[in-house]
Amino acid sequence: MAAAIQKPIAIVPTYNEAENIEALLDGIEAAIPGLHVLVVDDNSPDGTQALVEKVRARRPHVHLLRRPGKQGLGVAYKAGFAWAIENGYDALVQMDADFSHPASALPKMIAALNKNPVAIGSRYTQGGSIAGWGLLRKIISRGGNIYARTVLGVRTQELTGGFNAWRRDVLEAIDYQSVVSRGYVFQIELKYRAALKGYAAKEIPIHFENRIHGDSKMSGSIFLEAARAVLRLRLTGGRLNA
Repeated sequence: MAAAIQKPIAIVPTYNEAENIEALLDGIEAAIPGLHVLVVDDNSPDGTQALVEKVRARRPHVHLLRRPGKQGLGVAYKAGFAWAIENGYDALVQMDADFSHPASALPKMIAALNKNPVAIGSRYTQGGSIAGWGLLRKIISRGGNIYARTVLGVRTQELTGGFNAWRRDVLEAIDYQSVVSRGYVFQIELKYRAALKGYAAKEIPIHFENRIHGDSKMSGSIFLEAARAVLRLRLTGGRLNA
């Protein structure tokens, strides 16, 4: 039996999230008082870092990792993972800054890691839902997940989502540092590597909300990149750089 989780942390990559970050940190604090949070900021020009420091002044369990510039979601997460592992955290939660991932689900996500190697906040498992999306976007997202599951031969319903919790040893076992994806494909590559290693994911149903403030990072080119990358993942055994 795996050891009980002792030191979890939520990792939140940001770029121009000044409109959201304080309220998000307040929401995380309300969900799990004292939960450590690492904001990984890619040198946002809108003052995101100053707002994180403002919160940190009264909550020292909020941390800020300053990065020199925007290099992509995957690069930011790898830097966050490395920082968290170096500082002794045993459970790492990926979470967006735009309120699409409900902080209220954090207790269930982290608790699930006491019995499961991976926990996924899922829109597509029973009980999950999406609000604020048009029909076309829902079709593309749902279709993308079905496509990825079919090509990769995995059972996980939610492959593209970014609300995921990992036991530290799982991330180390799948060699997260060698993942080369920089966009939303990063989420698929991590989960596929975990599946290939035999790590079964527990899917936690969430209510996914479209972002309220700021611009979405999603685009048509990202979907096309994901479709091509999924095929390469299957051919290379989960390593796009192979």
